[in-house]
Amino acid sequence: MSMGLIRTEDSGALRRIVFDRADKRNAMNMELIGDLDAALLAAQNDPRVRCVVISGDGPMFSAGIDVDLLNDFSAGLSGLRPSREAMIRAFNRCEEMTKPVIAEVHGAAIGAAMELALACDMRISSDEAVWSLPETKIGLIPDVGGSTRLPAIVGLGRAKELIMTGKFINGEQAERIGLANKSVPAGQLAETTQALVDELLACAPVAVGLAKRVLDSVAKPSLALNLEHEVTAQTVCAATEDFREGASAVVERRPPVFKGS
Repeated sequence: MSMGLIRTEDSGALRRIVFDRADKRNAMNMELIGDLDAALLAAQNDPRVRCVVISGDGPMFSAGIDVDLLNDFSAGLSGLRPSREAMIRAFNRCEEMTKPVIAEVHGAAIGAAMELALACDMRISSDEAVWSLPETKIGLIPDVGGSTRLPAIVGLGRAKELIMTGKFINGEQAERIGLANKSVPAGQLAETTQALVDELLACAPVAVGLAKRVLDSVAKPSLALNLEHEVTAQTVCAATEDFREGASAVVERRPPVFKGS
């Protein structure tokens, strides 16, 4: 079923939510984010659905925030918090529903796309897929859950390295540090995800949902507070000359030149 820039595919108790904007590398604009939110809410409320997989059509999972949206942020702060709130609302649904949610990543999961994957319960990656939170390269921080969730998944040292350098890693490296549960050749991605889905569906759904609740509360006890810390820090970053230069560099497809503090 199509929902604008998202389509859904049901197979028994599994629902696939697929980004359907391949011509734009599944970049996240406000329409796609709204469609994702609606699709996750529908899956959450459908008693026939017991497991959700999020994936992307075309050559990659998602390139992250749409360049046009990023350019809007650089023009002024008025749209930053409402846009961020829409993303947070959608991404949080992955944790809030008691049903397991899996991110199936191929090609790339960049910026906000990686932050969405971090909000999922598990992540299956193709071995050549590129993962990155490159926000510091343009004068920002990961502020839709990346700075909050990544340390709980890979540990503080690894999280600082990935976020503070904005480095890119592949699927094999992602598995090695615990970011991806499994990394497999691209041709085996769908069957590996399905095998994990089958394992989850073989377990009692109430127990799976309660286990998810308990584990998340242990790993991320201050999630709401830390998400607010992210936007406070991002508001400071977005008002700097560094960000204006970084956003211009992205639009102009050139390396940014930061003057330093």
